[in-house]
Amino acid sequence: MAEFWQTKTLKEMTQQEWESLCDGCAKCCLVKLEDYDTAEIYHTNVACKLLSIDSCRCSDYAARQTIVDDCVKLDPENIKSIQWLPDSCSYKLIDQGKPLPDWHHLLTGNRNTVHQVAASIKQFAVSELEVKDSDIEDHIIQWVD
Repeated sequence: MAEFWQTKTLKEMTQQEWESLCDGCAKCCLVKLEDYDTAEIYHTNVACKLLSIDSCRCSDYAARQTIVDDCVKLDPENIKSIQWLPDSCSYKLIDQGKPLPDWHHLLTGNRNTVHQVAASIKQFAVSELEVKDSDIEDHIIQWVD
């Protein structure tokens, strides 16, 4: 029997199905820098102040958008337009008609698999609470998906 992510579009998913699709990598919770002249986006290894790096979960998920003014809530309407999502993002993969990665918790039954295969930010991120604004450019990284 096919699973919901194989038979439904992102728009057809219930809120619970949508939330369960998140692989827990937390890559979307890293601070991004934009070059205002070129509009190029640079990723950093600096995590949002609300992110628990050890669990790769938001410490105040329900209120995140009121606490962090540039927090972007992913939804079926904006998933195509958010260019900074990594190619490994489960929402992006499903939207493109691609399968979930073998390590995804919906396939393995284990939410720690994302960390075990080093597909999350757990091993390398630092909290923005520990980085001075003037030093953030020193934290630019290059994704290798």
